[in-house]
Amino acid sequence: MVAFHASYDLAYLYGISMPWFTVGPFQEIWRSSISWTFLALAGWMTIYSRDNFKRAGVYGLSALTVYIATTVAAVDTPVNFGILFCMAASTLIFALAEPVLKRVPPLPALIVLLALFALTWQVPHRAYEVWGLSWLGFPSPTFASGDYYPLVPFTFMYLAGSYAANLFKRHFGTGAPAWMYARRVSPLEAIGRHSLLIYLAHQPLALLALNIVFGS
Repeated sequence: MVAFHASYDLAYLYGISMPWFTVGPFQEIWRSSISWTFLALAGWMTIYSRDNFKRAGVYGLSALTVYIATTVAAVDTPVNFGILFCMAASTLIFALAEPVLKRVPPLPALIVLLALFALTWQVPHRAYEVWGLSWLGFPSPTFASGDYYPLVPFTFMYLAGSYAANLFKRHFGTGAPAWMYARRVSPLEAIGRHSLLIYLAHQPLALLALNIVFGS
């Protein structure tokens, strides 16, 4: 994630020639590998969270912070309905619907959710003559965002993560295989514990570093 955003900044904000990043499908593949993993892991953690309503609130406040910061800074297109918004809304949906979701067998649910994700992937990639539904996945012709992750299709990936966690826990009996507990890596554990803070701080710090190196 940090490397991706640093590459984006170099290519689009500082004009550094990076055809490997700006030409061809590599950028989109890299972006998707990051965001899909984020959403699936956030969904995964729903079954281990003590308070998913609180998690939704933290994500929501973080999303609002990013929106305000990117609007005021005006370095690039402000972030409207970005990945933190999607995580906040999806966590809230899970928290509200958890009693019902728990009744659904995890394997069929996982398969259906991944299928829905694939089938609705193109929904937010076009404009619609409607207003006020960009958050859902139907952006208007005037909608713009520097980071766009509406509920359709991305909530399906989030919920798929929660059902994948259920399957994993049933198989291993714990949150992870035994070898993961035996071979602990402290730096990775620290990153995991502070992942949201790293997400919020890495882009401003990267821009500051690049500004020092390349100038404004």
